[in-house]
Amino acid sequence: MSVQDIIARETQRFVETHPKSAAQADALKQHWLFGAPFHWMNDWAAPAAIIAEDGDGAVLTDIDDNVYDDFCLGDTPGMFGHGRQEIARAIAEQARRGATFMLPTEQAAKVGALLAERFGLPFWQTTLSASDANRAVIRWARAVTGKPVIVVFDGCYHGMVEDCFVELRHGRTRPDPGLIGQVFDMTRTTRAVPFNDIGALEAAFSLGDVAAVLAEPAMTNCGMILPEPNFWKRVQALTNRAGALLILDETHTLSTGPGGATKAWGLTPDALVVGKAIAGGFPAAVWGVSAELAEKIAATPRTGGRSGIGTTLAGNAMGIAAIGATLRELATPEAYAVMLSGAARLAQGLKAVIKTHGLAWCAVQIGARVEVVFAPSPPRDAAAMKPALAQTALNHALHLYLINRGVLIAPFHMMMLVSPLTTGQQIDRLLAAVDSFATEYRRESAA
Repeated sequence: MSVQDIIARETQRFVETHPKSAAQADALKQHWLFGAPFHWMNDWAAPAAIIAEDGDGAVLTDIDDNVYDDFCLGDTPGMFGHGRQEIARAIAEQARRGATFMLPTEQAAKVGALLAERFGLPFWQTTLSASDANRAVIRWARAVTGKPVIVVFDGCYHGMVEDCFVELRHGRTRPDPGLIGQVFDMTRTTRAVPFNDIGALEAAFSLGDVAAVLAEPAMTNCGMILPEPNFWKRVQALTNRAGALLILDETHTLSTGPGGATKAWGLTPDALVVGKAIAGGFPAAVWGVSAELAEKIAATPRTGGRSGIGTTLAGNAMGIAAIGATLRELATPEAYAVMLSGAARLAQGLKAVIKTHGLAWCAVQIGARVEVVFAPSPPRDAAAMKPALAQTALNHALHLYLINRGVLIAPFHMMMLVSPLTTGQQIDRLLAAVDSFATEYRRESAA
C-alpha cells in the first residue's frame, strides 16, 4: 500500500466517521470566505473541517462525538489546557464589572509586577496578539536607534507582521510570496540570514543600519530548529557591538519553562514578546523591555493617541485579568514540571519508534514541544529543513492517520505540545498511532 493509498483509505474513513462535521462544513461555505471564520482552520489534513464542540483539558470532542487527545492545543493558546476554570472565572468576574474601559484597573499593577518577576524585564505593554506586539517592538526599535533595518532568520514567522515576510534565495533576501497584496518591497528594510550562522549575521550588520534582530530563541515555524551551543551568547555580543537591539519572540517557546527559553537559557534580550498562551487562551499578548530601552522609549517624541502603536482594546480589563490568572494559577513551576516530563517521555518514545522501524527520521524537543522531522538528524537552519518539509504526501498521510485514531497535532508540520493535563495514557496512544503508521509506511517502502 503506497502513501497515496493510505491517504485514500484514511480519507474515506474520515468521511464515514464525520458526517455532521461534513454537513456543517458545507453550511460554513455559504457565508464564510474560505469556508471558515479564519482560513487557517482549513489547513488540517482532513477532507472536511473538524467541527469542535468541546474542549476539556487536553481532550477535544467534535460534533460527531469523536474524541481526540489534543497535542495541538490551538497551536499553543490552549497550552495549559482547554476550558480552564481559572481563566473562565477571571474573565467572567471582570466581564460583570466591565470588559474594557481604556483605563487601567487595580489588577493591572499586580499583573505588571508578575510579568517583571517572571520574565526579568521591568516594563511591559499589552496587545491583542503577538503580531501586534512584534509590530510595536519593531517600531520602537527603529525609533530609538534611528536605524531602518531589522534582521530576521530565514524561515521565521512572527505573526502577521509585514516586515518579517522575507526569505533567503541563493543567499539573497527575497520577498516572501505569503505576504499577499503587499506593494512595498520589505527587502529594503529587512534582511534574512540563516539560523545558527554567526558569519551571515555579522555580515548583515556591516552597513551599520540595523535597528534590531527579531528571533525566536529556537525556531518553531519551519520545523523545530535548536540553537547551536553558544549561538545566543555570540548573537548578543554582536548586537551589542553593532548598537542594535535583540528582540526575542517567545510565542511558542514559552513552553520551555515558566520564564520561557529566555529564563531557562539565561538570555538577556532588550525586548521580549509573549503571545498566545500568556492569557490561557484569551486573546492577549505582552511585550516587555529593559530599563535602558524603556528610558529611550519614554524620551521618544510622539503625539497622544496617534503613535501608530497599539489599538483601543489593547490592555482591556478582561485580558489583564486572564493574564494574571494564567501567571498565578496555570503557568506554575509545578505545571511545567509535568509538561517537561511528559514531553521527554514523548520524545524518547518517538525516537524508539524511529529506531525500531529504521526510519530516516528524527525527533526534536524544545521544552514541552516535540516534533518528528523527516530527516535523519536535526536540521540546523531552514534551508536544511526544506527537504523534510517537502515530503508533503508523507506529512498529509501521517496527520490524517493520527486524526482518524483520535490524535490531533499542529496541522502545519509534525509539531506536538504537551500540556500539564496531558496524561501518560494520551502520550502512549500517540506513540502507538505513530508506531502503527510507521509499520504500514515501512511495509510500503520495502515493497
